[in-house]
Amino acid sequence: MRILSKLTIICVVSLLFLSSCSSKDTIKIGAATFTESKIIAQIYKQLIEDRTDIEVDVIPDLLSTPMILKAMDRGDIDMSLMYSGVVFNNFFPVESTKDRDEVLKIAKEGFNKYYDFKWFDPLGWENTYAVTVRKEEADEKNLQNISDLEPYQDSMKLGVDSSWKERTEDGYRPFSKYYGLNFQNLYAMDINLLYQAVGTKDVDVVVAYSTDPRIIEYDLKVLKDDKRFFPPYDASMVARNDILKEHPEVEGIIDELTGKIDAETITKLSYEVDIKNRSERDVAKEFLTERGLLGDKSE
Repeated sequence: MRILSKLTIICVVSLLFLSSCSSKDTIKIGAATFTESKIIAQIYKQLIEDRTDIEVDVIPDLLSTPMILKAMDRGDIDMSLMYSGVVFNNFFPVESTKDRDEVLKIAKEGFNKYYDFKWFDPLGWENTYAVTVRKEEADEKNLQNISDLEPYQDSMKLGVDSSWKERTEDGYRPFSKYYGLNFQNLYAMDINLLYQAVGTKDVDVVVAYSTDPRIIEYDLKVLKDDKRFFPPYDASMVARNDILKEHPEVEGIIDELTGKIDAETITKLSYEVDIKNRSERDVAKEFLTERGLLGDKSE
């Protein structure tokens, strides 16, 4: 019995060792619920696996930035796409500013200091919040600016992303106070359901993402942020510093796409997935292949 017990212990220790060795060569990329986050996760999965012997797992449909940050902080995921404007969501002390360079500086310094994460330079596009209206409503009421909604706040129905509704710095509460708006019919739901709701006329106004191709698909008009409420939301990759130290080659791979993906490009990629029903994996592979970024290891 004692011999068997020792053998059991040895086997368990060996399995744990092999498991740790396996996980050491695996990177987990988190992705939010919206399409461009999933596409970028697939792009980096394929790039990293093409250039290295590292295996990459994509963890999709994380519901919010706080959830992504907690998962990264716990080590459940190692990197993810984020947007510079999230610095104003009380993750650490910040001074209010809407200067694009200053917001990026805050993101880099703050996430390094408080989370031990590296915030990379922007990939090339901004995905800010966009207040949109069904075009027929916009034409009928001559809506051009967000301020133009004030006379209709009691009658028009507003649909918002659930996570945006709860944001303390740039979410619904500060937005409504800033613009003097108080919609009597406010509906919070997953961003994907918002477009279904506007398509069936269950809502009239939608707070969308500016690069979402469904703005075109559902014939929505983007209202001008005439009072400049929304801060910059430049897209960047964020990674745990310990992972970059363990796999320094990954840092160079992430940097390879810095400034290379503009708003038009990411919108077209999202269009292929959301409207043409293609997979994020195939769209990512096509993008990388057209750019000549995949080698012989790609399938």
